[in-house]
Amino acid sequence: MPRPKVITVCNQKGGVGKTTTAVNLSAALGERGLKVLLVDCDPQGNATSGLGIRSSDLVSSIYDVVVLGQPLAEVAVPIESVKGVTLVPSTLALAGSELELAELPLRESRLRLALDGIDEYDYVLLDTPPSLGLLTVNCLVAAESLLIPLQCEYYALEGLSQLTQTQSLVKQSLNPSLSLLGIVMTLFDPRTILSSQVVSEVRRQFAEDAFNTVIPRSVRLSEAPSHGLPITIYDPSGRGSAAYRALAEEMLLRCERVAA
Repeated sequence: MPRPKVITVCNQKGGVGKTTTAVNLSAALGERGLKVLLVDCDPQGNATSGLGIRSSDLVSSIYDVVVLGQPLAEVAVPIESVKGVTLVPSTLALAGSELELAELPLRESRLRLALDGIDEYDYVLLDTPPSLGLLTVNCLVAAESLLIPLQCEYYALEGLSQLTQTQSLVKQSLNPSLSLLGIVMTLFDPRTILSSQVVSEVRRQFAEDAFNTVIPRSVRLSEAPSHGLPITIYDPSGRGSAAYRALAEEMLLRCERVAA
């Protein structure tokens, strides 16, 4: 079987819709009949709780994979309520892993090695912490491409250069195949001039990289994680669902062009 496409969803700034994008994009891809593995690499475990999994119920997590070397397939949990989606969950045990990873051999490549041989999925999405530490580096080393959620707010572009520099360094030294899949603008509020200005500026600076799809600011999108459901199930006919379905379609087209 062909190797799945591995995509890291990354932004070192918090509150940009990163986990929202990872969870809902996974669900939108699964809805299209694709098999998706979502790996929660954030110690906060928001992708885990956002899919209805309680950390107290877990025997093992991504911590056991990257730090202790447990096979990833033993940790993966099929999400019965979400078609096509399997989760590698996270718990607070991951919070101290940066220090532990620093002492381990192949510290930047442990997630990539864990994903070797995982070929039953079409896509693997990696949800990262809001930082540029060893966990995020592991995700960048394991991935073929990088998806950057960027909020439509004043400081949106400030951290983008730092993130692209990190991508460049990882590409030069650890993962030559890492490419930028695209930038998706999130938390868009059409009632504000600022949101439209940020979208215009991103498209001016990153014309080829910016997705056409823009993710709206939505109460329903904010509510869905508290119910342990992606937006495509919580509010299937709403604006948030439509946006993530459109993003999934656009992303698939980009991946096809790259493969061609």
